[in-house]
Amino acid sequence: MRAVMVWPLVFNNMRVDYRMRFKQVGLATAVLVLLAACVAQPTSVPSPNVTHSAPLQPEIATGLTRKADVVTQKFAVAAANPLATQAGFDVLKAGGSAVDAAVAVQMVLGLVEPQSSGIGGGAFLLHSASAATRVDASSGASGGAGGRVHAMPKLQAFDGRETAPAAATEDVLLNAEGKPLAFHSAVVGGRSVGTPGVLRMLAQAHAQHGKLPWAQLFEPAITLAHQGFAISPRLHAQLKADAYLRLDPTARAYFYQANGEPHAVGHVLRNPELAAVLQRIATEGVQAFYSGDVAEAVVRKVQQHPSNPGRLALSDLANYQAKERTPQCFDHAALSRVYRVCGFPPPSSGAIAMGQILGMLQHTPASLMTSPLEMVDGTPDPRWLHLYTEASRLAFADRAQYVADPDFAPAPSGEWQSLLAPAYLRERAKLIRPMAMPQAEAGVPVRAQRSSFAPMAEQPEYGTSHISIVDGQGNALAMTTTIEDAFGARQMVKGFLLNNELTDFSFAPRDAQGRLVANRVQPNKRPRSSMSPTLVFDKATGQLVMSVGSPGGAMIIHFTAKTLYGVLNWGMSPQQAIALPNFGSVGGPLVVEGGRFAPATLAALRERGHDVREQALTSGLQAVVKQNKHGQTGWVSGADPRREGEVMGE
Repeated sequence: MRAVMVWPLVFNNMRVDYRMRFKQVGLATAVLVLLAACVAQPTSVPSPNVTHSAPLQPEIATGLTRKADVVTQKFAVAAANPLATQAGFDVLKAGGSAVDAAVAVQMVLGLVEPQSSGIGGGAFLLHSASAATRVDASSGASGGAGGRVHAMPKLQAFDGRETAPAAATEDVLLNAEGKPLAFHSAVVGGRSVGTPGVLRMLAQAHAQHGKLPWAQLFEPAITLAHQGFAISPRLHAQLKADAYLRLDPTARAYFYQANGEPHAVGHVLRNPELAAVLQRIATEGVQAFYSGDVAEAVVRKVQQHPSNPGRLALSDLANYQAKERTPQCFDHAALSRVYRVCGFPPPSSGAIAMGQILGMLQHTPASLMTSPLEMVDGTPDPRWLHLYTEASRLAFADRAQYVADPDFAPAPSGEWQSLLAPAYLRERAKLIRPMAMPQAEAGVPVRAQRSSFAPMAEQPEYGTSHISIVDGQGNALAMTTTIEDAFGARQMVKGFLLNNELTDFSFAPRDAQGRLVANRVQPNKRPRSSMSPTLVFDKATGQLVMSVGSPGGAMIIHFTAKTLYGVLNWGMSPQQAIALPNFGSVGGPLVVEGGRFAPATLAALRERGHDVREQALTSGLQAVVKQNKHGQTGWVSGADPRREGEVMGE
């Protein structure tokens, strides 16, 4: 039996001493009493008609591969496929910037990992220019003479999210009876296709931060497309499992044999059509995609689908603009350091949700609970999992109520930061009780008016791939890229697949009372996203600490938050944090990675009222972290053992 330790704790303005047993199961009685005593009821918005289910995963599980941390000194690139990682490495080795490498990685990913991303989709890119340190002759950081003043790096959020066609109406995801379509009835075909944005976004970022010529960055993908690449076990498994891709004659001819079976593992797949498109984009710029015969082919594919046509028009492609937004940042204190955690603002919900979860946890006993490194099975303490789950359910209730494209839905109290205000999170944390709450409801931030929008019901959300890069000059990025569902809309044109991004909007534009949902379909609107590319800085010095992100639908938020907490709060290496079993709730059941948690842990959670479900949770995390390893400070990087990603660097 482990020793009983007595901890003095200030929690919700109450100083108490309580006894906490560090055991695998059971929440200490004193903690139960403490939490129960500290419950307040801030004003909240009821959330009727919101249904929850276990989240479906965008890609099937294909096993675990043991991976080790990769330690480098100069630069590092982590991507979802070894061939893509190699392309990024070669660019960095040639003196290219982080953005240069990201362009090369993305082009290769669209070829070798077509189920997840490509030029027919969109992306969010968070970029950090290397921090400047100047010597101020008059005053130092503390007001003394001649000190060093550390400046936070220039941080930019490039938004290449797909947009709804100008002809889209709020009922586009409803059937003839006015009811929401079944998910794949909406996905497969032209109906779900939004205006692709990734190329315009990359061109915008490259214009500001590129060092190598644009055309040079396309060479690895063009060469691979001509010469071919071997189908990996993961791609083969995805092709075999998918029920819809074969329905498209073009995709069937490319990915499958005459008998309908996918080409075998190791089969060399060549894509001369995509090579030709990439060559034109390389030499002519992105206008070669957004106008001319490529754009015409895309629109024709969407509008002329035989059973499920869409409304994408040539004007949508011609008029698409990537946007530069202000990153969403919050402070996070852990292990005697204060970090500045920065992510993507709306239309992404990732940074807000993670900031809320981590912020609420700071007002609970979570920090005093046993880390996975101290647990026998290496999984999080069930007491911590309970607190995390309840915080996340509250965060997802706010997400359902408020988050949408900021050009169409205003932030509560006029700024999204209101959802991250310390006072608001402190009040929200008081709702976390010893037992799971029956229903998590949205709150009302300070100075905000009660929202007139209806909360959005949870629905399937898919896809994506993630790239983390630090270059030799200290510039860094986190980029999450997507075509949404696995293989997107299952429509192939000129060698690439089209997205199904419109299904990230609420299928139902209104609730039963007729109230509009903020994240409903509207012309030229960007759908809400869970993509969470994240950069972390030491607040005191401005030094970059971490780049991280993941695919995984709505669970992206939990995959990324888990890794952040593991590195920052539990002192794990990136590979250790990534390898932790996955878990999370999007408002309803607590879903845990199948076969990774001890029965006693699951029993302890169920005792607290959680509806616990086990299933595959296929994250695709990549992380690059500034850490001390083997007595040297450098970049320590990890890639998810659940996928075929790889890290390279120097």
